[in-house]
Amino acid sequence: MPPPLFRSFFLAGFECSSHRNMARRRLDMIAATRHDLLAREDYAQLAEHGIRSVRDGLRWHLIETQPGRHDWTSLLPMLRAAEATGTQVMWDLCHYGWPDDLDVFAPAFVDRFARFAAAFARLHVEETGRAPFTCPVNEMSFIAFSGGDMARSSPHATGRGLELKRNLVRATVAATRAVRAEAPAARFACIDPLIHIVPRHAGEAAEVRAHNASQWQAWDMLAGREAPELGGAEDLLDVVGVNYYWNNQWLNHAEPLSVFDSARYRPFRHLLAEAAARYAGRQIFVAETSIEGAPRPAWLRYVTEEALAAAALGVPVEGVCLYPVVSHDGWDEDRYCENGLFEATPLHGRRQVHRPLAEELARLQAMVGHQLIPRPAHSVALP
Repeated sequence: MPPPLFRSFFLAGFECSSHRNMARRRLDMIAATRHDLLAREDYAQLAEHGIRSVRDGLRWHLIETQPGRHDWTSLLPMLRAAEATGTQVMWDLCHYGWPDDLDVFAPAFVDRFARFAAAFARLHVEETGRAPFTCPVNEMSFIAFSGGDMARSSPHATGRGLELKRNLVRATVAATRAVRAEAPAARFACIDPLIHIVPRHAGEAAEVRAHNASQWQAWDMLAGREAPELGGAEDLLDVVGVNYYWNNQWLNHAEPLSVFDSARYRPFRHLLAEAAARYAGRQIFVAETSIEGAPRPAWLRYVTEEALAAAALGVPVEGVCLYPVVSHDGWDEDRYCENGLFEATPLHGRRQVHRPLAEELARLQAMVGHQLIPRPAHSVALP
């Protein structure tokens, strides 16, 4: 079996979105949560909670303010803080945002992104002596829906979701090849949500089947199984990251399903097993999960126990990422989202801790220590 992907089973994800929101205002969630100023303290504080691996992001719009010129000032303190604290980072190269002069639908986007990715790979090797671990484009399917079909985020289009997804796949293919040319040992995660939609009545069955099937499309395109003209190939789909929140299952055109709705809600372990069977041979991890407010500990318990149950079925689950690890203001409204292990406002240079979640995290870590996670060599047993 391959060695574990991460230095700890539990990971932490820093909200790093940098798109333009519904009002066309540029977001910078790293700056909004002060993670750019507190990176070393954040990484060190996570280590106190047994978390040694994180997801973090590059802010492309700050790094490449002029085409082809890369200013790493916004990244280097974070990169060096990770090295100083012994923190493993998976870097998102494009987390919803890109420079304003780029048309995300154009071929030039693909070329620019590949050059940007290669430049980062060179920097990472120079700074650390190691190949990077990256997620080239976070949530291609969600960008296509939110920004390509619903005009809720960059690029604020409607009716162009599939076109956008295809170009993001092209960009991911080009970036992956460019990074491998600079650092052959680099690893890559392709991250998208796992969903389950239930029809309200029989007349919606075909529509719902199509929507549920669409969740696999970006992964299939990257692997060259669909639309091979985009350049995908099986070796380009490396690590499969799945995002799963409390509202990832819902009644079609209606409300989210409850985990207590046993007749319609699919256990998360079954969704993981389905993904593992479809992309056999890949390591899988839960790349994002959270809920707001008091249910935070219970939700983490549910997701972790389901991930372990999936591992018992043969799913090579490598970890669970608390995302976001720092609570933050909403993208489109003036509302504080209480969903993190840490609070956004520091006190004397340290994040305030949400104690109930911290206590549940400690309990789960004691129960599942990384060395005890099943790493089966057999095939997945689909439920």
